[in-house]
Amino acid sequence: MLRILGSARKLCDGMARRDLLRIGGLGLAGMSLADLASWQDLSAAQEVARPKSFGRAKSIILIHLYGSPSQIEWVDPKPDAPIEIRGELNSIPSSLPGCRVCELFPTFAKVMDRTTVLRSMTHPYPLHGVAFALTGVPTLDLPAELNPRDPRNWPFFGSVVDYVQAQRERTGLAARRSVPANIALPFKFSSRRTGEVPRSGPYATFLGAEYDPVWTDYVGTATKGLAKTLADKRFDENDPYIGLSPDSYFYVPAATNLQAEMTLDRLNRRKSLVSQLDEARRDLATSPRGRQLDRYRQMTYELLESDKLRSALDLRKEPSAMRERYGHTLFGQSCLAARRLVEAGSRIVSVFWDEYGLAGSGWDTHYNHYARMKVELCPGLDQAWYGLITDLDQRGLLDDTLVVCTSEHGRTPKITTGQGGGRDHWSRVYSSLMAGGGTKRGHVVGASDKHGGDVADRPISPKDLLATMYHLLGIDHQMIVHDTLSRPLPLVDGQVIPEVLA
Repeated sequence: MLRILGSARKLCDGMARRDLLRIGGLGLAGMSLADLASWQDLSAAQEVARPKSFGRAKSIILIHLYGSPSQIEWVDPKPDAPIEIRGELNSIPSSLPGCRVCELFPTFAKVMDRTTVLRSMTHPYPLHGVAFALTGVPTLDLPAELNPRDPRNWPFFGSVVDYVQAQRERTGLAARRSVPANIALPFKFSSRRTGEVPRSGPYATFLGAEYDPVWTDYVGTATKGLAKTLADKRFDENDPYIGLSPDSYFYVPAATNLQAEMTLDRLNRRKSLVSQLDEARRDLATSPRGRQLDRYRQMTYELLESDKLRSALDLRKEPSAMRERYGHTLFGQSCLAARRLVEAGSRIVSVFWDEYGLAGSGWDTHYNHYARMKVELCPGLDQAWYGLITDLDQRGLLDDTLVVCTSEHGRTPKITTGQGGGRDHWSRVYSSLMAGGGTKRGHVVGASDKHGGDVADRPISPKDLLATMYHLLGIDHQMIVHDTLSRPLPLVDGQVIPEVLA
């Protein structure tokens, strides 16, 4: 169940806003989120005016760099620090005055004038807490991180957005979208590594699995590689995050691949059979589990029959020059697919730079830090971020599309002496990026100290970033969620970051 809490602002009839609504989410008795949306729409004139930034973004592209980049070798370099802090890489000026970036980001630097940089992200959990970064869960430990089914986990940001969208569509308060509202690329999270259990994060948890992201998969050939090691394991194959053939892949929904012999006629016959079976289980249709199955089934049919989704995911329709702009890497082409999906009408598209081959890959640079930065990581991010921001801007989509690039934490200021040198987990200060969708262009919020080890000004938590994302999408971040045990949980216990709002 859901309830709205907030200030005790009075409406014109004298009723307190926070006492007006008690909404039943999760399919339980009471009002729905759609009723909340309806009330918000119909009573807007009665409330104290919201900031003009509320709901400015029509969609969001959420980029998560799993493993976490070093703040120092990204957008918060420390050129005057000792060598064991600043490392072997230099920094360069960017198009945002006063904001230098690592020398490995020469094209990235060109669009910093269209980006807001958060240099003072901080929290107390130096774990790979994707769930802490992208959900409202207030604490994190290792068992929860490594168990997507841990009952303590909370719903993924994209799943909450999907749930709100579904309720608004159901009651006609929002137009039905021809593509799923909540899509994630390039493949199911934490599914392409060996030797470890899946990680928590991008799941709907107690909202119901029907609000998990719709995951894509890719068809392509990795063209470049860099040897990876983890304890006694070694990965010597090519890695699509380093290089991907420009003419041999496209994105398709992972859970809805049809066998070659499946035709729409056969699909229609199956739908008819399902309809007949439904007559014998009307009782199931009224239960929460039944509604979950029904949404799964309906969404599967729509995915199978959606020319718009299929077209958006087929990157072969893009001019070769545009594909080159984003870079022929799995991350770059995922960002291009994300742009195509928001154009097609998706509400939130998540792009994960995930582990590949072995655990401890992605941006988790405990070892061979500089070799991996130079070959595996920075070139792909440099080109893809530039491609995405310039493309959205030139198409007139950047003002309506919020782009967020974040991670679980940062990395240690001091370089370790391990294999090839490295930087370990560090959550006391790190950086994130925002662009478009109602945010300021060319702005820096917060600061780290002279060694990039602690916040020097304006601490910002991941929950503040999530609250701001909800705000810009027109969702009240003060919403109270009741889980399956009816415990009241805040949607996210954070504050909107006013300095980023345009």
